[in-house]
Amino acid sequence: MNPRMFWSRILKVVGGIAMLLGTLDPLEGSVLILVGSALVALGVYLGSKERRGVRYWLWAFILIAVGVGAMFGLTAVGGIGGRSGHSLWWDVLVLPYPVGWLMALAGGVVGLVRLIKAKRQAAHA
Repeated sequence: MNPRMFWSRILKVVGGIAMLLGTLDPLEGSVLILVGSALVALGVYLGSKERRGVRYWLWAFILIAVGVGAMFGLTAVGGIGGRSGHSLWWDVLVLPYPVGWLMALAGGVVGLVRLIKAKRQAAHA
């Protein structure tokens, strides 16, 4: 295995574990989920020859980053609802975070299914 593929696999596994650990508490773990998605996106970039997969993971990372940034920004200005004076509609800015996380989850499941199928086909060949 060449070094590029080795590091690709390491980054994807470490990033996936970080994202799973971050989901234990999606608010406090948002930074861990953000870092994990960045590692997975970098791992896919290093190991994939198809641009579609790289683009998919890049968009998942961008959505997570925008949503987490909005969450931190809203927190910095006093939050939303209640006595903060900000409407609950400001929470719409955080929506890219769960959308990106769901994209990452779906991409991870598809990647695992493809890996299992490839291993089965190699074992039967």
